[in-house]
Amino acid sequence: MNLEYFIAKRLVTTKNDKSSVSSPIIKIAIIAIAIGVIMMIISIATGIGLQKKIREKVSAFNGHVIISNHDDNQSQVSTVPISTKQSFYPNFTLVSGIEHIQAVATKGAMIRTEETVEGIIFKGVGEDYNWDNIKEYIIEGVIPNLNSKLTDDVIISKYLAERLNLKLNDICRTYFIKADNQGYNLRSFKIVGIFNSGFQEFDSNFILGDLRHIQKINKWNNDEVGSFEVFLNDFSQIEQKGKEIYKEIPPTYNSITILDKYYSIFEWLKLFDFNIVVILIVMIIVSTINMIVALLVLILERTQMIGILKAVGASNWNIRKIFLYNAAHLIIRGLLWGNGIAISFLLLQKYFGIIKLDPENYYVSEAPVDINIGYILLLNIGTILICLLVLLIPSYIITKISPVKAIRFD
Repeated sequence: MNLEYFIAKRLVTTKNDKSSVSSPIIKIAIIAIAIGVIMMIISIATGIGLQKKIREKVSAFNGHVIISNHDDNQSQVSTVPISTKQSFYPNFTLVSGIEHIQAVATKGAMIRTEETVEGIIFKGVGEDYNWDNIKEYIIEGVIPNLNSKLTDDVIISKYLAERLNLKLNDICRTYFIKADNQGYNLRSFKIVGIFNSGFQEFDSNFILGDLRHIQKINKWNNDEVGSFEVFLNDFSQIEQKGKEIYKEIPPTYNSITILDKYYSIFEWLKLFDFNIVVILIVMIIVSTINMIVALLVLILERTQMIGILKAVGASNWNIRKIFLYNAAHLIIRGLLWGNGIAISFLLLQKYFGIIKLDPENYYVSEAPVDINIGYILLLNIGTILICLLVLLIPSYIITKISPVKAIRFD
């Protein structure tokens, strides 16, 4: 430990003196840093958390890349079948980084009850469907058993169940319009599960059941499906992998990423990155301004001490380091308070969901948080470095203080 550090430590121990002019200024600076850190950590954790949660929901019900016939490119329902006899199915080995591929099909229908009628999209899934992606959204019942013969079991969203006044184990009569629009096919399904994704675009339309129903109604062969859903290991590579997948599939087929299919949602999510950057910049500016004011007050209050140190041979840089050490101590105190409060709040939100959101606007029912220690450490280190670098400028005033005038300063 050097002399400058011990002198700075002595300044810290005397800053709470009630007669000290700098005491309230320093307290304000510490509070400002703490508030700034709280705002920055919470904005990053909630912003990234919301982005991740919405990405997970969209991909859970759609996959990351969707392969379909060109005619079905932007359609919600499958009209032209695709054969499952493909080089990329059931294992897509042509492109690296693919976790899973599954065959599905969709068809428009109506569910009629004694009280109401609701239009729905029946999503048929098969034995290869990865239920792990949506298990967390199933709030009642079980998933349909698709490993044996054709089953009438389906899962329906909480939204549709409430609108249709249906509950677990009820039978729902579903009417599928024939391809030639001449009449309809009636199917009675048993509700074995209810899910609630909070993603209104899906909850208000889809029910999930056996793919073989759609194959029979559409008079497709057993090896014909509507589309393939591809899941990637790394979402950040979705654009690159989407292009690679497109090159590897037959020219009669098309592939589209969920970034393109749900373009408006992902463009909206990008706004959170801009908002986070703005909050970080504003909070760091506020913190540094408060620290500059606190340092200047501290320098002016210790003018006599600066003069004495210069008189006994201390260099300007050594004296500046004393005040920079002191400033660093104040910054760290503010960071400790800010981190403690922010992380405590995030943990409460993560495990108890204190702050609720409107799923119609935010696609989630409560504010999700992503507590990433790496981001928090970088934020703290960055705040310390930026504040200290900026404080080098006001500390330059020490070089202009004359020892003779400073010792006589009162």
